[in-house]
Amino acid sequence: MSDTVLDAVVVGAGPAGSAAALELARAGRSVVLLERGPYPGAKNMYGGVIYGRVLDDVLPRWWEEVPVQRWVTRRSTMVMTPTQALSVDFRSQAWGAPPYNGMTVYRADFDGWLAGKAVAAGARLVTSTVATGLIRDDAGRVVGVRTDRPDGDLRCKVVISCEGVNSFLAKEAGLLPKADARHHTLGVKEVLALPRDVIDERFGLRGDEGLDIEMLGCTRDIPGGGFLYTNADTVSVGAVLALPELAASGVRPEEIIADIKRHPAIAPYLRGATLKEYAAHLIPEGGYDVMPAVHHDGFLLAGDAAGMTLAAGIWLEGVNFAIGSGLAAGRAAARAVEAGDWSRRGLAPYRREISATFVLRDHKRLRGAPGLVLSERVQRRYPGLVADFAEGVFQVTNPEPKPGFVRLLRRAMRRNGVKLRHLVADGIRGGRVFR
Repeated sequence: MSDTVLDAVVVGAGPAGSAAALELARAGRSVVLLERGPYPGAKNMYGGVIYGRVLDDVLPRWWEEVPVQRWVTRRSTMVMTPTQALSVDFRSQAWGAPPYNGMTVYRADFDGWLAGKAVAAGARLVTSTVATGLIRDDAGRVVGVRTDRPDGDLRCKVVISCEGVNSFLAKEAGLLPKADARHHTLGVKEVLALPRDVIDERFGLRGDEGLDIEMLGCTRDIPGGGFLYTNADTVSVGAVLALPELAASGVRPEEIIADIKRHPAIAPYLRGATLKEYAAHLIPEGGYDVMPAVHHDGFLLAGDAAGMTLAAGIWLEGVNFAIGSGLAAGRAAARAVEAGDWSRRGLAPYRREISATFVLRDHKRLRGAPGLVLSERVQRRYPGLVADFAEGVFQVTNPEPKPGFVRLLRRAMRRNGVKLRHLVADGIRGGRVFR
């Protein structure tokens, strides 16, 4: 493309890459943002909710222009068996006003909007271009990327990999080990069309209000969970499934989505809906303990490429961590270029910065969550226990007197193969994980 040595090349125009390019461009650095798709967001898939407060200091009043579908004002956690469902449902009107909490968006819209901010600041966006490998100098330091364009090598001082899960450049740089299926899940999703007024009526919404339902106990014997998110005139329904157990089960992921859609607690919401889209995507869920190194000579990692997806049961977040790490990577690269030192040592402040912010602090504090949430009892036994206990509490037993709560709990424990020591041990473990 050019013999010019750029300050930085950012690979991947998702939220992490666009955030990094935005920071570099604002610092006056020359930066190219590479995207393999025909436009930012063309190849990206995620559940549907973004937590945008990370943008407060970067794009003031971002909520006035972000391409939002709905603002999430209602959050529901549903514990299920094939014939039962118990929901903890929370609604807050505060979440429907600035500065908001969560929002449902389409990634093609959101990614294009954020990449546009980087371009407006001075970054150069190059689409339909694949970074095929790293360029190194005689000392082995990263000094650019090769692309699939004729004469398309790009030389630079810092490469920032925001390629997403299973980053090939990160592997080539020696930062990312061979993928371990135990530390990944498969996210699958269908987008179903429903008229806006029907969504409002069925889900109890109005205006731009939205609903986020997270589900436990809907994935057969495969560890994972389900979700349902409302958009303006569509609904996203899907599941996140542990890879080893999914492969061993012989079950296709779309069968799990079909189970969710016909569950008695979900089916009435989706009556008459038509399928618009099906997508699937690998998710890094190993957490803090399996995150790779994030910096090397002339090279930084951010977002999913660095395993920065928080899957902690209550909190299921990724885009906000991608943006936070991308912003930090862009700042670190800009400072390193200004100082004239983009070696491993010169880029080390990036790790220190994300360690001091929510990006790694949340991951570190919740490092034990993936193991607990995907454990056999939480996945297979506790949904039934909770549902059976709730059914016993609310069932009227006349002419027999009402049983006590202790008796109901013991009965639910027996039915689901849970012993008191299990409850105590998992309660202590949960207290330590979510302290």
